[in-house]
Amino acid sequence: MQSVTVSRTIDAPAATIQAAMEDVETFMLAAGFDDVTVEGDVIDIQNRVGIATIELTVEQIDVPEAVFAYEQRDGIFESMRTVYRLDDAGDAGTTVEATTDFALDVALVGDLLDATVIKRQRRKELDAQFDYLDSVTD
Repeated sequence: MQSVTVSRTIDAPAATIQAAMEDVETFMLAAGFDDVTVEGDVIDIQNRVGIATIELTVEQIDVPEAVFAYEQRDGIFESMRTVYRLDDAGDAGTTVEATTDFALDVALVGDLLDATVIKRQRRKELDAQFDYLDSVTD
């Protein structure tokens, strides 16, 4: 199992950040995905990474102390789960933390290279979502 965690303190109350995340389609598009379709708790994602187009179907799940979480139902991973948590950062605002845990189903080039590429891409996506949260909570 591989893991990617990104966190950022945003100068806004947790309720404001959570409200921005509840617009699921906009929040997921903020990651830079090429296409996002939300139907109930199911989210279909398309994203071009290099020469490949990755298609995932994820479903929102309940995770204790998480404000938003989902795991893969169909896609390239053996398993994949992302969990977002908010923590009070006092006068600085709220710390947002996102962790994605994943296991690869099929290695395209080799486990280490594939995991490295996926981790780099995922950090970029999470940072883009945090940039979005920064922009809508100003």
